[in-house]
Amino acid sequence: MSTPHPDELQPEQTEGFKVGEKKTLEEYQQLDQNDESLRKWKESLGIGSGKSISDPNDPRKCIILSLGLEVEGRSDIVIDLTKPGALDGLNKHPFTIKEGATFRMKARFKVQHQILSGMKYVQVVSRVGLKNKMQEMIGSYSPNTTDKPEYEKRFETETAPSGMIGRGHYEAVSKFVDDDNQTHLQFKWSFDIKKDW
Repeated sequence: MSTPHPDELQPEQTEGFKVGEKKTLEEYQQLDQNDESLRKWKESLGIGSGKSISDPNDPRKCIILSLGLEVEGRSDIVIDLTKPGALDGLNKHPFTIKEGATFRMKARFKVQHQILSGMKYVQVVSRVGLKNKMQEMIGSYSPNTTDKPEYEKRFETETAPSGMIGRGHYEAVSKFVDDDNQTHLQFKWSFDIKKDW
């Protein structure tokens, strides 16, 4: 596989969008306490509910706990990324997807220390020299608490290619990146489109 150029894994930018001013959690909690709409917005981010579970010894802002593949009519395939060597296994052992099957990816993750702003999932899939880039907005999240110990994001549903041209081996490079262009996880993986499971 020709490895994607780093620019190919850059998230697409919305023209005119500017990342807002960074604030600490304490600053957000104190912000306009009498403003009802702001209070609801802060609640939607989970600010101010439950006790922080951020690990002071782990500087990461976002920890991807697992990646999964949901396929209609089959058991989910889940890769536990908390296990050593899990990412290496993703690249060495391709997923098999039946041609024409409907599926979607999902990710479980934890946020620590500060608000995670505008996280996106960017993926470049390669096959026989052709590349296809896709991006999915995951969103903004506050650090997890005892009330909300983790988050899960289900991606948009996709349909696997079908027919003789669609079948074969595909390789991908994926990454989770936020509005500050901080990469939280980047990995290689592969999958095979086959006539059957």
